[in-house]
Amino acid sequence: MTITPDTATAGEQTQRLRDALGLLKDREQVAERLLESSKKHSFDPDTELDWDADFEEGKWFWPPELVSLYDTPLWKRMSEEQRLDLARHEAGSLASLGIWFEVILMQLLVRHIYDKSLTSNHVRYALTEIEDECRHSKMFARMITKSGVPAYRVSRLHHNLARLLKTVSTTPGSFTATLLGEEILDWMQRLTFPDERVQPLVRGVTRIHVVEEARHVRYAREELRRQMVSCPRWEAELTRVSSGEAARVFSISFINPEVYTNVGLDKREAMAQVKASAHRREVMQTGARRLTDFLDEIGVMRGVGRRMWVSSGLLAR
Repeated sequence: MTITPDTATAGEQTQRLRDALGLLKDREQVAERLLESSKKHSFDPDTELDWDADFEEGKWFWPPELVSLYDTPLWKRMSEEQRLDLARHEAGSLASLGIWFEVILMQLLVRHIYDKSLTSNHVRYALTEIEDECRHSKMFARMITKSGVPAYRVSRLHHNLARLLKTVSTTPGSFTATLLGEEILDWMQRLTFPDERVQPLVRGVTRIHVVEEARHVRYAREELRRQMVSCPRWEAELTRVSSGEAARVFSISFINPEVYTNVGLDKREAMAQVKASAHRREVMQTGARRLTDFLDEIGVMRGVGRRMWVSSGLLAR
């Protein structure tokens, strides 16, 4: 009988699957640990956070250094009130982007487990993660409403590209896109939740998301490593190219340009200054570095795909 990843014993899987980072951990054992962590460190945002408290005057909705226009000529001309307002709208834009990503991720997870053992720890954890993502999406939506900003949708083109991704994405491509959507925002949120300059509600939202998202990143990384070792060559190459395209879409969609119009700025001038900003480029590349280093080590950042990552602005070279 031919041994496959779903029928092999734990020892046989561990012996067989190795990449540049070393032996892969047993899929069921990883899922079991993540399930235990979920029991101990999961939150209900509806009861965990004080949604009735008023926002505090003069506090930021996003750390100023992470606001897209920070340290640009336009930023230096803006009043403090306008800067605070831009941060509020950008926090809403990022929460909207987060919901978009979570909805895509939930569908990709359902596709991933469709033909796997429904009683396995691996599938049980995927269903647990979907529960987490449902709560996160509702939490982000509630924060947007509470903040008094619009729900900023991505462009129709990117919305429909994501529809295509959800339909045709292969498993390694799905997990690469998942990590792209999770890790840069996670890096920013890790700077946000301990920052006392930021509104308490926003800090609470980001704290919950960081704690629970750490499990999701672990699950996606372990599965992507496994897929890149076991998938056929064509699928690995497709993953490299599709990840580069996903990086391009992500970098464009990260902040909705309408935030500038809604705080009284010239949208074209603002977008041009963000594009030219060395500070913004450094923020985005620093936020992506942990992910790009990991993708490089497991063989995703090669050839055309790597060049696409560089052109997206998320990779320096």
